[in-house]
Amino acid sequence: MEVKDLRKTVKEFFLNPYNDPNLPEKTEVNLPYIGKFMKSKGVISLKNDRGTSYEMYIKVSNEITAAINELRDELSMKVFNKHFKDLVDEKQIKAISDAYPMAISEAEPEDVGGTKKWACSKSQIKKKFPA
Repeated sequence: MEVKDLRKTVKEFFLNPYNDPNLPEKTEVNLPYIGKFMKSKGVISLKNDRGTSYEMYIKVSNEITAAINELRDELSMKVFNKHFKDLVDEKQIKAISDAYPMAISEAEPEDVGGTKKWACSKSQIKKKFPA
């Protein structure tokens, strides 16, 4: 997978619109301002090779963060008719952030045969990103 495709993949991972059993399950929660919401139980686990460049690390991290921010923005527009970055009410910000938390964990880097690869493990799904 190319880094340019990562944002779309991360959004699909959290949304799981077709209830794909290979993607994280969702649970119904009741969020202030939002009401009933199907929240993903997914967490993205990022693991890189020790040889991965800092530039690639930043690119991958930025795409994952951007995907979550896009999900937040889409929900904010739907619920409040405002972009997420324009919300000022802390309770509204918390509601949107609770719907789509920054569910990212970072694993210890590994040496993978001297190759420069990124692995972004999404529950049981692993994707490789060239350095």
